[in-house]
Amino acid sequence: MNVSLYIAKRYLRSKSSNNAINFITIIAIVGVILGSASLFIVLSGFAGLKEFTLQFSSVVDPDLKAETSQGKSFILTENHISELNRLEDIASYSKIVEERIFIASQDKHTFAIIKGVDEHYQQVVDFDSVIERGGWLEQKSRQIVVGWGISNNLSLGVLDYTNPINIYVPKPGNGQITSINNAFNSINAISVGVFFVNEKLNDTYVFAPIDLAQNLLNYQTNQITALEFKLKEGVDETLAKQRIQAILGDKVIIKNRAQLNDALYKMLNTENLVVYLIFTLILIIAFFNVIGSLIMMMLDKKRSLNTLFNIGVTVKEIRRIFFYQGSLMSIVGGFIGLIISLIIILLQKTFSLVMITPSLPYPVTIKIENLLLVFLTISVLGIIASKIASVRINKALVEAH
Repeated sequence: MNVSLYIAKRYLRSKSSNNAINFITIIAIVGVILGSASLFIVLSGFAGLKEFTLQFSSVVDPDLKAETSQGKSFILTENHISELNRLEDIASYSKIVEERIFIASQDKHTFAIIKGVDEHYQQVVDFDSVIERGGWLEQKSRQIVVGWGISNNLSLGVLDYTNPINIYVPKPGNGQITSINNAFNSINAISVGVFFVNEKLNDTYVFAPIDLAQNLLNYQTNQITALEFKLKEGVDETLAKQRIQAILGDKVIIKNRAQLNDALYKMLNTENLVVYLIFTLILIIAFFNVIGSLIMMMLDKKRSLNTLFNIGVTVKEIRRIFFYQGSLMSIVGGFIGLIISLIIILLQKTFSLVMITPSLPYPVTIKIENLLLVFLTISVLGIIASKIASVRINKALVEAH
């Protein structure tokens, strides 16, 4: 039987004759409980916000995207197409042509990015779910689908044939510009739909048939700027990237969804790390109460420690008593805090206690890794605090009457 652990459990459950020590101990345990609960709630809140933010971009982002590594475009040969069609990892893929454009209607104008897509695009991403008005475009037409921000800025209607939309792209070449007509390729289009994803995409993108974009840019039929892929369920993404790369060669760079939103992922992960560090600092301050509580307990139990020492318990074993007591205090407090925080998060998910807007509850997500991270943080800090306090035990203290 571990004598030190047994006595530590007794000390943890029993009350001191000194009410001040009892009060300090209660404050220390409550601090650990509130600290662990707060940390897990905040991490769950950030996890919910991350999922909420990324769900919009994931609607229009493919599983994989092959972008040109040099220049603006590359040639997709018939051999490439036949090899991609035979690749079992791919559920579908779409040819893409993207370029910056100048779009105008009536006396209003703005800069945007045209995204020419082929007939397979809706099999790669579920774009129908983000179309607010109108519908999707038809291939071999002059139809476009614009973002909500562009639609508002240019006062564009849906199927408004009385106000044509003009799209301009600078012509490639060198030398002095002699006239505006020679400087730009232009085309007339009609808006058939308006999509809403997020502010950035709404203000930036105009979707069009791929042949319209190719004609506007003077591209060949097999000249594209990117390929977007939807993978089959259960396919290993890394292996799929390697196989697609082997087919297309070094002329493309293949990115997954996280790499396509690299800046957004970095921002969200940095915010999550900063919040974790801030709350860990608060927990460190709270664990000073644990150290103080243990030191007060040592002084209060001085007579008992002297008795233990006299019957043969070593100083090292007496140190372990308070090390175990502090560790148990921290682990039990952390566990209780996690239980409380889980209940609060489940109540938020069920009853929407906190709202961002009248119709939008604050998103929270329970993640096992956050649960383990909080418990590990509490345990490590508790062990360190207990070690700091227990080393205060020395022979002079336990020998004193």
